[in-house]
Amino acid sequence: MDDELKGAIRTILPDVDCVIGWGPGPDPLRSAPFFMRKPEEVDAFAAGPLAVNNPAVFLPEYKGKKVGIVVKGCDSRSVAQLIAEGLIKREEVVIIGFPCAGVVDIDKIAAKLGEQLEPGMVSSLQISGDTLTVRVKDKEQKMALSEVMADKCACCQYPNAVLSDVFVGTPAEGKTDDYADLAAFEAKSVEERFAFWEKEMSRCIRCYACRSACPLCVCRDHCVATSREPHWLTQADSTREKLFFQLVHATHLAGRCTGCGECSRACPVGIPVGLFKRALTRAAVKLFDYQAGTNLETVPPLLTFAAEEPTIKEREW
Repeated sequence: MDDELKGAIRTILPDVDCVIGWGPGPDPLRSAPFFMRKPEEVDAFAAGPLAVNNPAVFLPEYKGKKVGIVVKGCDSRSVAQLIAEGLIKREEVVIIGFPCAGVVDIDKIAAKLGEQLEPGMVSSLQISGDTLTVRVKDKEQKMALSEVMADKCACCQYPNAVLSDVFVGTPAEGKTDDYADLAAFEAKSVEERFAFWEKEMSRCIRCYACRSACPLCVCRDHCVATSREPHWLTQADSTREKLFFQLVHATHLAGRCTGCGECSRACPVGIPVGLFKRALTRAAVKLFDYQAGTNLETVPPLLTFAAEEPTIKEREW
C-alpha cells in the first residue's frame, strides 16, 4: 500500500505547499512527522504500524496555505473536527486516506524486550505478516504485532479515513467500543480512584506534551497553564495544580476528542491522561449522540446552545 500512497502523494504534490505524513525517525522503530515538498522526498514516506503520530496536529499552523495530508482513521476524524469547528478550511487541505490495521505501542514493545527503549537504541526492525522482529544491541526478539498494538486500536470504530479526497487500499472493518477500560476503572471505589490519580499526577513534570500533541487543543497562546490574566494556575509542583490542569484540558475537549490517543502516548512518564477524555467522550455519545470528527455538518454539542436537548429530558426528572 505504501507504493500506492506514494503515487497519490506525487500526484497532488505540485498543487500543495507540502504533504504531511510519516518518515524516518531516530531509529527503525520510530517514525516521525514528515513534510514532503519535493518528489524525491516521497521515497522516504512510510505508513503502516509505525505511523503512530497524528499529523492533523500541524494543520492549524498552515491555515491560509493549501497542504496535503495522509491520514488513517483517527487522524482523519481530527481533520474533520478541525473543519467542523472552522479551525481550518476544507478547500485548503487535500486528504489522502487509507485503512489502518493498528499502530504499535512502543511501551509494550519495551516491556516485551525488558528494556527502557531510548531513541536510537533499536538497530533493526522487520515486519513480516503479524510478526515484528526487533534488534536491540545484540538481542533480537520476535513478537506478535497483535500483542504490542496500542490499546486504542482494539476498540477502533473508524479504521478507515472518514474524510478523504483520495482513498488508497481496501476498507477495513471497524470494531465495537464498549468502554470496557472505563468500566474496569469505575469499578473501583471513589477513594481508590482518587488515590490512583494522586499517584499518577505526582509523577507529572508539567511538560505539557499532552497538550502539544493534541490536534484539537488549539488555544495554546491562551492556555490556562500559561495565562496570567486571569491567573488560573500557579507554577507550584503540586498534585492539585497538575490535576486541575488535566481536568480543564479534558473539559475543553469534551465532545471534541477523536480518540487518537496522542495525549497519553506523548506523556514522557506514561500517565494515562486519555482516560479523562474517554470518560467525557462516552458522556457526549450518551447525552448528545455525538461522536467527534464523524460529521462535518454537525456543530459539536458544547459549541452551540439549544433550549432543550433532544436526548436530555430534564423536564421529566
